Amino acid sequence: MGILKLKPACKDYLWGGHRLVDEFGVQYDGDVCAEAWVLSCHPDGPSTVVNGPYAGKTLREYIDGEGRQVLGTHCRRFRDFPILTKFIDAKENLSVQVHPGNSFALQHEGQYGKTEMWYVMDAEPGAFLYYGFKREISKEEFAQRIKDDTLLEVLNAVPVKKGDALFIESGTLHAIGKGILIAEIQQNSNVTYRVYDYGRVGKDGKKRDLHIEKALAVTNRVPIVRRGSSYPHVADCDYFTVDKLNLDGNLTYRTQGTVKDTSFLSILILDGKGTITCQGEKLDYKKGDSFFISAGSGDWQIEGTCDALLTTIREKANPVRVGITIGSSETQIGLVNDQNELIASQSFPTEPKRPAKEIIDEVAQQTLDLLKEQNVPLDQCIGVGVGVPGTIDRRAGKVIYSNNIRWENVALVKELGKVIPCPVRIANDADCAAMGEAVAGAGKDFSDVVMFTLGNGVGGGIILNGHIFEGGVMGGSEVGHQVIRVNGRPCTCGRRGCLEAYASVPALLKAAEQAAGETVALGDIFARAKGGDVAMQEVVEQYEQMLGTGIVNIVNMFRPQLVVLGGAISAYAADMLEPLREMISTDAFGGASGTLPEITVAELGSQAGLIGAANL
Repeated sequence: MGILKLKPACKDYLWGGHRLVDEFGVQYDGDVCAEAWVLSCHPDGPSTVVNGPYAGKTLREYIDGEGRQVLGTHCRRFRDFPILTKFIDAKENLSVQVHPGNSFALQHEGQYGKTEMWYVMDAEPGAFLYYGFKREISKEEFAQRIKDDTLLEVLNAVPVKKGDALFIESGTLHAIGKGILIAEIQQNSNVTYRVYDYGRVGKDGKKRDLHIEKALAVTNRVPIVRRGSSYPHVADCDYFTVDKLNLDGNLTYRTQGTVKDTSFLSILILDGKGTITCQGEKLDYKKGDSFFISAGSGDWQIEGTCDALLTTIREKANPVRVGITIGSSETQIGLVNDQNELIASQSFPTEPKRPAKEIIDEVAQQTLDLLKEQNVPLDQCIGVGVGVPGTIDRRAGKVIYSNNIRWENVALVKELGKVIPCPVRIANDADCAAMGEAVAGAGKDFSDVVMFTLGNGVGGGIILNGHIFEGGVMGGSEVGHQVIRVNGRPCTCGRRGCLEAYASVPALLKAAEQAAGETVALGDIFARAKGGDVAMQEVVEQYEQMLGTGIVNIVNMFRPQLVVLGGAISAYAADMLEPLREMISTDAFGGASGTLPEITVAELGSQAGLIGAANL
């Protein structure tokens, strides 16, 4: 289904009134309804679905049931549902408070910070709210005025009327004054630091807690320049975009739009009545109603009279992604921009003898340190991708087995996500290298790419239609463990005759040593062959035959547009390309009369894994 009508969760805070029930139709039996959380997946007050097969379920249960695609592609960067929308009835003054930013809130509260916007639905004559300071004050003066009960003297009091909108960034000291009705769209957070509360007591007869030390740490003490119009929007930021809809029932009686797969649409009815239609379903609306239309639902239409706020999630401005590769000797961390350029990186020894959790904790801390060093805020980072050698269960976020780093059944995504507040994805390291070459290297002009990484083993990745091919089970592709010679050389996997037993660096070095009667360095093998050394020429030719056989097998199965050679041997692969092309032309099914792939050498080196991981 595409459209949900939602029932809010209600809060009876002591400063609230009853207008939300009396005037907005909020269903609530208590004497005080201070807030109605009309669009919420927050555990402190989830909204509930009213209609359809999910009636009686929470919005979170709907999303879990249908999948995160109902939120849209722009929401992939959020670990949780991105926003929380409220009605607020301030019969009395709210406390003076401040919300932390993401970094502070995640470190101290375990959830995101809060940036929000207020739309004034109604205000009594003379109503005002506090919005920052009149002048810049020091931290010491701020603390002293809280202690002396003189804080209100330096706060900026802003008169408001119906239709006003204010944008409140995290760190802004603020308070809603009495006699004001607010529609609030905010980050999905319930973190508030109370600074001043007029000496009021709670239901327990005690003064309500203040959070002075934390407030002192996060408050912006410089006067806030009130934003002008966010035209064409009421509010627009990385967390939400809010637009105003008005139908007067005469000149404008109907409007329509399209919900694409990029974002869901939230419709909050401030006034009026009529019908809303989507995917053939028509629902009545009235003042106070809240609707959620899932991403990709297509055309929608509203008829009648209304004032409404429409909220969507736009694409992140200047996003940064983190790519991580965990190897047996070294772990690398890189920051990748939206042009798939590596803008910063660092590395540290993996030391796989350590427990997995210790390595993961260091990866997390080093990642946070790199973001901080590069002045990249956490909320600018839209995701973390990790490449790990071995068998990976991408769906469960686990490393099933990795001999290289001695891991078995490690819940990498879960553990890393405890420290890094971004979506985390994992994949086999060879798949990551293939993805990196496909999006930013030798394969950037192709959608179907196969990469062979020729190093201590033979790995690789298969990219089809721009996505890593995994098949129907965990583990992905293992191009190095195809048998190219029955009962051939023993392979590290336990079988005999695998491509890895012939095309890896150790296999090539061993073949060269047997032919020459002495140890030959990798570069010398190719240099001698090029210089006329018959023994090394035979070694290289045999290597080309074995590698070519493996490549042809994969070409026959997947018919890629491009084959990329990476790993240590790629530095010497240029002279092998023509013989390999001839093998593909001769041996691939259909031969030269068919459509054959190009073959080339990887371009990105060690950056491929980082860029590919960042694209997970």
